[in-house]
Amino acid sequence: VLVFLDRFSVFSGKKSPDLGEYDPLTQADSDESEDDLVLNLQQKNGGVRNGKSPLGEAPELDSDAEAAGAAKPHLAEVTTEGYPSEPLGDMEQKATSSIVSYVRTSVFLLTLVISMILVLVCAFLIPCPPRDLHSTWSRHLGPQGGGDLSPLELADVNGDGLRDVLLSFVPSRNESAIGVSRPTAILVCLSGMNGSTLWSSPLPEEARDITCLDLMPGSLAATICLVTGTRKMLSAFNATSGKTIWTLNPKYLSNGTLAAPVVVLPDLNEDGIRDLVVLAIGELQPDLCFLLVSGRTGSPVGRPVKYNIVGVGNLIGPQVYVTTNGAVYILFGFGNIQAVALRDIFVQAQNRDSSPPSLQLEEPEWEKRRSINLSELIDIYSDGVELLQMVKAPDSNCSDLLITTRQGLVLLRGQDLIPYWTLSFPGLRSQPTPGYFTDDQTLDFFLQTEDGVGMKKMMVVDGYSGSVTWSYSVPCHMKETPTTSALTSDQKSVFLFWAEGLSTVPPKPDRILGTEPPSLHHLYLLHPAFPSILLDLANATDTVTASEVGINDLWKDAFYVTRTTGQSSEGHLAPLMVSKLSLRWALMEGQMVQLKETTPKIGRGELRRFLSRIKFVDSPYQV
Repeated sequence: VLVFLDRFSVFSGKKSPDLGEYDPLTQADSDESEDDLVLNLQQKNGGVRNGKSPLGEAPELDSDAEAAGAAKPHLAEVTTEGYPSEPLGDMEQKATSSIVSYVRTSVFLLTLVISMILVLVCAFLIPCPPRDLHSTWSRHLGPQGGGDLSPLELADVNGDGLRDVLLSFVPSRNESAIGVSRPTAILVCLSGMNGSTLWSSPLPEEARDITCLDLMPGSLAATICLVTGTRKMLSAFNATSGKTIWTLNPKYLSNGTLAAPVVVLPDLNEDGIRDLVVLAIGELQPDLCFLLVSGRTGSPVGRPVKYNIVGVGNLIGPQVYVTTNGAVYILFGFGNIQAVALRDIFVQAQNRDSSPPSLQLEEPEWEKRRSINLSELIDIYSDGVELLQMVKAPDSNCSDLLITTRQGLVLLRGQDLIPYWTLSFPGLRSQPTPGYFTDDQTLDFFLQTEDGVGMKKMMVVDGYSGSVTWSYSVPCHMKETPTTSALTSDQKSVFLFWAEGLSTVPPKPDRILGTEPPSLHHLYLLHPAFPSILLDLANATDTVTASEVGINDLWKDAFYVTRTTGQSSEGHLAPLMVSKLSLRWALMEGQMVQLKETTPKIGRGELRRFLSRIKFVDSPYQV
């Protein structure tokens, strides 16, 4: 209404109290439109000046004009910049909203800072599991003064989750020492991370075997390393510190020497610690003597028990066998295999008629093989035995007996000693390596036999049928080379062996396999998924005397530890070297050796993709 009246006064030429005279020429020459002029005037005067309305009339408090003024706030509340001014209530709400927003931002930032501080504190206070960054290392231990034995054992002694390396050797003779008739051996523990020496301990004689285990299964006690010497030494060492826990008094072996490594038994004297048994042989007579030893103190558990054994050949055992019914037997022999119940040894050692209830169990099928005169000895196998192994039986809580003879290989069922199969293969001298090669989840066996001068044949025998499922001849001049295996997460095994260099192209029938001097040997890996391919992982010029495969459970990796001895020259002793190789790293860096052409041809990219997905797990083959 006010706008209409203002426009009417302008066009009628009447004088407004606030607008002055109307000049048509001036109005015509003005750059502003009538609407803009009216709005500008309204904004300038605020709609009310000196208590008067734009029409010059004084407003009354109770008049309708006041109601009309209240009804048009969109004109009265326009600011100079053309934006509507906010009411006081809205400004208070906006101020309150700003405070709330500020508080929320402060709380968020404070929470973020506290979280970052907690993360940093945890990162420093909680140690991260060590990563095996040193995938490959070699350690030179100096010249080896003598000794043909090469004991090697893997055990986590410092609790970092990585298995460490324990070995024993005879250092070089100290010619300046007076009164020293023979060199003292040394027991050394090397870090599995980088090969540094964790501890070392002197030994009174050369070590035959090193076995590390927990004598208290399921407890938090430290790992114990049992070291068996070549003559009369049997000692238990704390694997963490290397300190001697106890040593068997040699006087208990006055009439003989230790013939084999110590064997772990169940707890016989019920002191919570598993006990031991050692086998001694007389110096002037063929009698064998069993001596039970306390695992806690190293003292004898009773007197020695002697058996007169008739046989010709290698000493077999002793090995402990637990049947399906829980009966415990000791296997041993000379060129044959005989068994004696642990119950019978314990009764004679204690010189009493009864035995603990745990030893009173019997295996009926084994007891049937006792001699007619009720002798304590049970005949197991007697045909030119060279080696005896206990291997895991499928779907059973006991083990089968794998026997290597001069004529071949025999697998006996542990429950009733009936042969599964017999493989005729003369010339087999090395110990078979168990692993899963076929898909039937039955342990197969990797063998190596002589195949002419400077040649060896590598074979895989099916554990279910006894047939040869894979074989290949390789050049190898090393007399005895160790073979090992490692289990993958898909229940397959990779087999590792040493041979001289093979060509990277398939050999022709008239081509000589060896491509390098006999002094250089290569470590090859066979995977059952690619039987026509070998992977060349590493090489060495020294003689490989021992090897072991360990599993890094944290990173699902396996590592291969070798003990090698260099060539001795005139005036210089053979150097001793220990090396570690990560298998997952070596698989990706290894060279592919094609044994024969396949259809379709296997590409390097396909093989690498397969190898990159391999994960290794820890699962013992022997029980």
